[in-house]
Amino acid sequence: MTDQQTSNQIIRAVGGNVVGRQREIELVVAALIAGRHMLLEGPPGTGKSTLLRAVAQSMSVGFSFVEGNAELTPARLIGHFDPARVLSDGYTPDVFVDGPLVTALREGSLLYVEEINRIPEETLNVLITVMSEGEITVPRLGKVVGANGFRLVAAMNPFDAVGTARISSAVYDRVCRVAMTYQSSGDECAIVDRNLKANSQKNSAGMQPDSAWVTKVVEVVRRTRNHPDLRVGSSVRGAIDTALVASSLAEIRSSKNISASIGLDSALVAISGRVRVREGSVRNAEEVVAEIWNDVFGSSAGDESAGKAGAPTGATTSN
Repeated sequence: MTDQQTSNQIIRAVGGNVVGRQREIELVVAALIAGRHMLLEGPPGTGKSTLLRAVAQSMSVGFSFVEGNAELTPARLIGHFDPARVLSDGYTPDVFVDGPLVTALREGSLLYVEEINRIPEETLNVLITVMSEGEITVPRLGKVVGANGFRLVAAMNPFDAVGTARISSAVYDRVCRVAMTYQSSGDECAIVDRNLKANSQKNSAGMQPDSAWVTKVVEVVRRTRNHPDLRVGSSVRGAIDTALVASSLAEIRSSKNISASIGLDSALVAISGRVRVREGSVRNAEEVVAEIWNDVFGSSAGDESAGKAGAPTGATTSN
């Protein structure tokens, strides 16, 4: 089997687990086969983690996951000596507890760092050294050389998101970068449908929304991304949760269909926490979501009172 046949099989396998993203799949697989480190950059909910996990599974390589945050110290990333055993056995190699970085180096697997632009600078410097040298020297343990196949794969949200920082040029100089934006409306509808089907297999209860309704929900979510009162819109996860909550809420309210009030209440629950209102706006998230919902679905005068009963403040504000 040629290398091209192998890579094509990997790409097809990843495509079976990821909706769309053909170009990004090809780029990531090509870079990893070439032995390069990878950085996926894009807003939350664009499938960065899903894509990387699918690639790792399809390539049959290990996958060490690290959540990037301010508490990720070098010791947590690299590993540490077990204090209790050090007292009895001293600083011997078998007393060392491998962290995710050392595990990935020893096994020749992928080290996936989520939200790399949230980790402390001293921890980031450790990763820069490993990317450059392919090894790390741990005090009292010695040198750990990366086995064949070790690569760093990282994901990050835009640097202007809360809690993030700019990534230095030293990192960008050592990785291949793929920018990921929101997918097309059709792809996002397919993602929602896939999640609805997966949920119905686990739980037969609940009403399954039809494709026309799902398409409108996706449109609501997409409009939050460029609404003048919002500085951050919702990812496709908002549409997924709206559909799943509406399915369950229809059963709870003994409704034979997803009425206007059920749909709006579900959207408020699923989307309002995912958007961020612009500073200085006199409106809240619920009012904006309700406005978009009524604009896409059309407000129903006969159903508005039902929506007001259990909705948060501003839930039934309509144009």
